[in-house]
Amino acid sequence: MNIFKRIFCRAYQTVFYLALPFLPYRQPKPLGGSGEAAQLLKSKGKRRALIVTDPTVYKLGLCDSLISAMKKEGISACVYSDTVANPTVSNVQAAADMYRREGCDCLIAVGGGSAMDCAKAAGALIIKPKKSIYKMRGVLKVFGKLPLFIAVPTTAGTGSETTIAAVITDDKTRDKFTIISFCLAPHYAILDPAMTVGLPPSVTATTGMDALTHAVEAYIGRSTTRMTRRLAVEAVSIIRSNLYTAYTDGKNEQARRRMQYAAYCAGLAFTISYVGYVHAVAHSLGGKYNTPHGLANAVILPYVLKRYGKSAQRKLAKLSRKSGVSDAMTADKQAAAEFIAFIEELNAKMNIPTKLHVEEGDIPELARHADREANPLYPVPKLMNAKQLEAIYHDIKE
Repeated sequence: MNIFKRIFCRAYQTVFYLALPFLPYRQPKPLGGSGEAAQLLKSKGKRRALIVTDPTVYKLGLCDSLISAMKKEGISACVYSDTVANPTVSNVQAAADMYRREGCDCLIAVGGGSAMDCAKAAGALIIKPKKSIYKMRGVLKVFGKLPLFIAVPTTAGTGSETTIAAVITDDKTRDKFTIISFCLAPHYAILDPAMTVGLPPSVTATTGMDALTHAVEAYIGRSTTRMTRRLAVEAVSIIRSNLYTAYTDGKNEQARRRMQYAAYCAGLAFTISYVGYVHAVAHSLGGKYNTPHGLANAVILPYVLKRYGKSAQRKLAKLSRKSGVSDAMTADKQAAAEFIAFIEELNAKMNIPTKLHVEEGDIPELARHADREANPLYPVPKLMNAKQLEAIYHDIKE
């Protein structure tokens, strides 16, 4: 990266870092279950909710307990269940249209990150009906107050129930873009391990590694705070102790509960301290090939950490020691290497591949997309331009 772009990126990141204490981040209030959520809606005078979910979650009946609990409180629901993995502009528009057409007064997202991102972007269109979603792309382009918004994660990984970002894919170009605004954060989040018990082991694995990626990128970046470092360490420690158990014993409610909390902690950490090139590369693959986000993050994470090299070594070593991966007296170089090895070993134990589908001819375009997303926003340990990012795609290519 040339010196002028480097200076611009670091200056941009410094301004955001200095502004952190004054920015209106909202931490969603946790709710214990569907009954508590229904009572909350009744107390707020709500009458009809739009539930945004995906076909699989809906067919599994994971919305049923919530719909039943609301019905007992005199609250009706309509369901938008067509959200696809890597939600599209048309998904967002259809959900917003249903909200208006059905006379809804509150918004509930049930599912993983895709359902939540769709609901967030739909909420933005609901409060800004005359604004194109494309004009919301980027940082702080949407202001206002979303309808009362409850997030119900059915995976333990995305942390989207805590974040101010929605990642949306253009139906035609497959370009994946991010909308980041403080008003997009859910007001409440239902953290109920019963919602994740039916997850297939492969989804448990990749969404858990998604949460690990959030925590790691938040910790090693240059915009950390005391709180985000604490949350990231807590998340990594919990994931280290519980993810493999949840993977091998899907009905272990304690492991499921702990993983939900880890995802919540990691989500809060990266909402404030941001992510890095792992996410930028993963988003480009999700847009181009519809690669599941958690899978992409799981595969890409160790490669990017190696590419960061000495730039991330000290912080990665500290994270390794604090989370129990390395002994307290282990030297930085060894501790950082042990942490990367821990990721690779955990991936292997859960049958996560080491490579992903990438077309050779697409790499320059994919790298440019990652460059546009990450620079200057993400406070990464080591800055890379599009040409340098191409090396990561070669690393992960089958």
